[in-house]
Amino acid sequence: MSHAQAESVIKNIIREIAQECAAKGHSISETMIAFVVKAIVLDPRNGFNVDRMLTKDDVQKLIKLCVNRLLDTKSPSLETIKMQVYFDMNYTTRGEFLDEHHSVLESRLAPVSREITDSRARTAEELESLYRKIVSYVLLRSGLGSPTDIKVVREATAALQSVFPHTELGTFLSLVKKDKERQLKELTMIVTGIRLFNKDCGKGGEGIDDLPTILKEAIPATTKHIDSELQSSQDMIYKYTALIEDMDVKQQKAGVLNPNQLREALYNARQHEALLNVILSDALTCAQQLEVLDKQYIALMEQLKATVQSKTAIPTAQVYPLFISLSKLWNSFQDEIVLLSVLSNMIANLQPFLGVHEELFPAHVIQPLLSDLTVKSDEERITESSGISMNPLDFGNQEWYFPETTANYDRLPIQYHGFCGFTIATRDGLLLPGNPSIGILKHRERYYVFSSKEAAYKFAQDPDHYVTLIGEKAKQCAELIQLLELHQQFSSVTPYSQAQTSEKLLMKPITKCNSSTQTDTHILETNIVKSYEWNEWELRRKAIKLTNLRQKVTHSMQTHGSHMRRENFSQVYLPKQVGTQTKRDNATNVPKPQIFLSGLRGCGLSKPTNMVKVNLTRDVEES
Repeated sequence: MSHAQAESVIKNIIREIAQECAAKGHSISETMIAFVVKAIVLDPRNGFNVDRMLTKDDVQKLIKLCVNRLLDTKSPSLETIKMQVYFDMNYTTRGEFLDEHHSVLESRLAPVSREITDSRARTAEELESLYRKIVSYVLLRSGLGSPTDIKVVREATAALQSVFPHTELGTFLSLVKKDKERQLKELTMIVTGIRLFNKDCGKGGEGIDDLPTILKEAIPATTKHIDSELQSSQDMIYKYTALIEDMDVKQQKAGVLNPNQLREALYNARQHEALLNVILSDALTCAQQLEVLDKQYIALMEQLKATVQSKTAIPTAQVYPLFISLSKLWNSFQDEIVLLSVLSNMIANLQPFLGVHEELFPAHVIQPLLSDLTVKSDEERITESSGISMNPLDFGNQEWYFPETTANYDRLPIQYHGFCGFTIATRDGLLLPGNPSIGILKHRERYYVFSSKEAAYKFAQDPDHYVTLIGEKAKQCAELIQLLELHQQFSSVTPYSQAQTSEKLLMKPITKCNSSTQTDTHILETNIVKSYEWNEWELRRKAIKLTNLRQKVTHSMQTHGSHMRRENFSQVYLPKQVGTQTKRDNATNVPKPQIFLSGLRGCGLSKPTNMVKVNLTRDVEES
């Protein structure tokens, strides 16, 4: 049969089972039916051979067995399977849930956004109507109050007008659709930040809940409720485990209680405990996230107050980014609220799957049987075996890891959800917690823990045998496939809570030890011959190269493309030193006095000497 034909046959079987259950007044999902079909086929007690084609009689037998199994109202095993299917169908990781929540919010706001972006308003009335729609969009997207509350609408309108007055509608309508959507989101964040700031200053905040305070009260209440549910399930687990251990030894109480039902009830409680631990981890993550968000919100609000400081005018480039950051932080608070409500709903929806305990094992029946027994908790069992560890030397070919010598042993993917594999295999599926301090056995890239040193020794002697026994037990009790995380052994759907942590399987343990080494530096003198060549073919190649070079002539040529790449030198004269003068020295001179004396030589003895003084100095005007 081809793969397509096999899928068609399976779908027909599932559809027929669903119809028969509906005819008897029970509406069951196809996912649940598919899980039960697989459980019935895997169980060797039902006689189905998965390697051959099913006959008509086989199909009718399978449908009958599935219907009887699905309509059994007193089966702890069926309730456990329902619990697993519900959790796998409804649980997602934190990041994916928030992405899905945001996409749903966007899809719900899409009609309002489309009505705004497709508007072709022209008249004053149409523009006023468009502005009111923008206010409604801002309120719906921010989640701060109802668009039908007049006080909330007035406050949001006033905040919007401060950043987006009516006069900007013309510019808004001229934008393309993507720019309109982007501007609507930006306006929403700015208006949200303004309203949150006004609320903190005591000047507004109509319809805005104090989400940080609500979360500070809700998260501890949720974790307390989870702890209470955990305690209740663990009490049942410890009681059932004590009763099963006593039945295995004495066989006296088997007539009062059904051992198979008691084991199925133990699996049911263990599965509930495991799922609650997953939810509790998410709730604690919410608490850590709230602490970080609260600090950031307070710091950002103080920064905003310091920026504003009662100023009448503030640059938008300074204050708008702060408003947007404030809005994003508030959206994170809203995400935490929604996530916490989903976790609370899941806790409430898991509770009905435990209803079969009170019917099958009421308190007035269980309590007398426990009167002479010692009920031990998981912590007490681990404490009893603490201080005892394996000797790795006893098993030379196997790897053992211990908490004190393994760096990341807490993150190792322990098989069977941390339960002792030897106890499951040898005591008909009894679940006892393993103690890592005894030693963690690595076998075929998988890691096993044990409840006692004796169990560890026996399991280590033939691990494959006990792994096979556990697989056979899981075929009889299909709920163990997910509870013990046996998805590698069975081709069933991996639960979502485990699929997201598959990357941890690639992690290798890091063994730590204190050690020291000392070596002599440069024991032998190094003598590296750079020209040495060990390859004779390389030597031959070099010899041929040298031989060819002997017959070569060195010459060169130059082309238009290569002349720019040659090495050139150029010489220039350095600029000479020159100077400029902005003024000149000048002088003026008066005429130089010139006097001539004539007649100084005299006229001899005949005449007396007569000297004449002649002034030869030129006049100033002539000079």
